[in-house]
Amino acid sequence: MTLPSTPISITPSASEIQSGLLSPSNLETAIRALARDGLVVLENMIDHAVLDKLNTKMVQDAYFLQSRKDSPFNYNKGNIQQDPPMTEEWYDGAIYANPIVTQVTSTCLGPKPVLRFISGNTALPPTEDSPPSSQPIHNDADFDHLEIPFALVVNVPLVTMTPENGSTEIWLGTHKDTTLADQEGAHGERASGRIKSDLLEARRSVRAPCQPVVKKGSIVVRDLRLWHGGKPNFTQEPRVMLAMIHFAPWYRNQMVVEVAQELKEKLDSSKTGLEVAAEYVEEEKVLDRYLKRGFGNAYNFNQVAKVEGF
Repeated sequence: MTLPSTPISITPSASEIQSGLLSPSNLETAIRALARDGLVVLENMIDHAVLDKLNTKMVQDAYFLQSRKDSPFNYNKGNIQQDPPMTEEWYDGAIYANPIVTQVTSTCLGPKPVLRFISGNTALPPTEDSPPSSQPIHNDADFDHLEIPFALVVNVPLVTMTPENGSTEIWLGTHKDTTLADQEGAHGERASGRIKSDLLEARRSVRAPCQPVVKKGSIVVRDLRLWHGGKPNFTQEPRVMLAMIHFAPWYRNQMVVEVAQELKEKLDSSKTGLEVAAEYVEEEKVLDRYLKRGFGNAYNFNQVAKVEGF
């Protein structure tokens, strides 16, 4: 049987959104999609007004980052690493602690997954200095990683993503058997995690890649190990996509996110079902530092040590 190249999408009912829980059948569909494809799309999850407010702020920030000489770009200058401002003014639980997303990730990874990464990837409009170009197809797990699910990326596009504005190219099913030997570039380099060209061509004949349309209001849950690559934005507006990572509660990663102390109560695990590995600081410090992060491959998604015997 030839498997589809397009991802499975689930549209929760009004009652599911209200309760913050998928029905057993929809939850099964999500978990089966993550197991088979490494990715699932949850549609109609976030009110558009919430996204519009944050998008206005982050588009403004994107142009500021683009103007910097040390812009935190990923692979090419058309794609930048961009953190959202984690302060009370710009926070919304539907984005950062969505109960349906946590239901999916905790079912896959174990109870109370740990949120250790909050950032974003922005595809910028082309310029003379930065003509349209694609990221190499790569794996975010650019280290000797586990063969079982250990981390799920939660992507929240702030606008509808299309091939025109740089929807991410995805290679469904590639999360299951990729190793470090399949990649090029050492961890920490801008081009680390690149999948070797001969493997790409071989995989293309098995299951072709896809650059899907992802509707505004959707949330994408993706296995960290899945092959993917940023594509050019041919429009005149930056395309902002948030990226958070839920790690399995047993996975010993050391990253910590910086969040305004006013959000501590809202992010309490007793309310969210999600552990947030956070340093809570004054709002002024968050606003001073959130646009001074490194590029994506500078982050370390590995754990501190392997379990003996494996």
